[in-house]
Amino acid sequence: MDIELEFTSPQKCVCDFTYNFYWQHQGKELDPDEVIPAQNGTDYTYRDLVTALRSGGTVRINGDSGKRLCSNAGADMRYFGGTGGIIDNGTVIVDGDTGTRMGMGMASGTIYVSGRPAEPLGNVIEVESDLEGFRKYRSITDLLNNGSADGLLPPNTFDGERLTLNDGVLRDTIAARCSADCSVVVNGDADLSVGMLMKRGELRVCGNVSMNAGTLLAGGTVIIEKNAGEFAAADMRSGVLIIKGKSKGFVGGKMKGGVVFIKGVGAAIPPVRKVPMDGEDYRLLMRTMRTNQIEAMMYSKYSVNSR
Repeated sequence: MDIELEFTSPQKCVCDFTYNFYWQHQGKELDPDEVIPAQNGTDYTYRDLVTALRSGGTVRINGDSGKRLCSNAGADMRYFGGTGGIIDNGTVIVDGDTGTRMGMGMASGTIYVSGRPAEPLGNVIEVESDLEGFRKYRSITDLLNNGSADGLLPPNTFDGERLTLNDGVLRDTIAARCSADCSVVVNGDADLSVGMLMKRGELRVCGNVSMNAGTLLAGGTVIIEKNAGEFAAADMRSGVLIIKGKSKGFVGGKMKGGVVFIKGVGAAIPPVRKVPMDGEDYRLLMRTMRTNQIEAMMYSKYSVNSR
């Protein structure tokens, strides 16, 4: 099933597999069966576009697409009866610009853009295009899970085990839903929700990050070399989050499992509390942070458990 439509003005949350997190607003902000505004001569709904992509089809948008294009595309959302895993996703072609957060949390699929994608981008990376006049973007998680770096553009590199982002592009939700034993290194800053729903692997951000670092983390390790915004480890389930710098506060909101290590200042929300560290913790920090035991002892450990 392929769809082509034209927008006379940008529309947010087009091809959004969560329908703007429908479970939070129950249709008050976006009704999946509502006709998307500003179409020229067509009357497709938000659900029509998602259904087309879920079936492996192509959605072509003529005109600017707006913010949060393809948010969480390729995620088989449990709320809508899915498995919570990743499914194959079709292709989106935008003959125009895209707004901020294109590919936020995107787990699979491809986006082509003829114009300018606004930063921050989501969980996508540019690769060599096979469509003349268009730039091509692929899900970072798809690249990690499938181990293929075909067409990856410099200065970014991937050797099948380690992806290094050197391009200076500001991104959010990096490595969302990753289930591969790979590592991602960001040589710079990152935006919202890095490591969201990660199950395996390691994500290292060598700069600062914004809010919700490690949100819904379900395994693996997320490392922030500098400072983190509010609500780090929100809804965290398992895994390890390490913040070398400061966290602005509200660490661990609704946290259910896992551990957080913070070297700088950070205020946790009960029932998350500071707990004692042991030799295993020090060894983990020494290995992960490439440091010695003296510096490892400068970190504080937070958990919902007694240890």
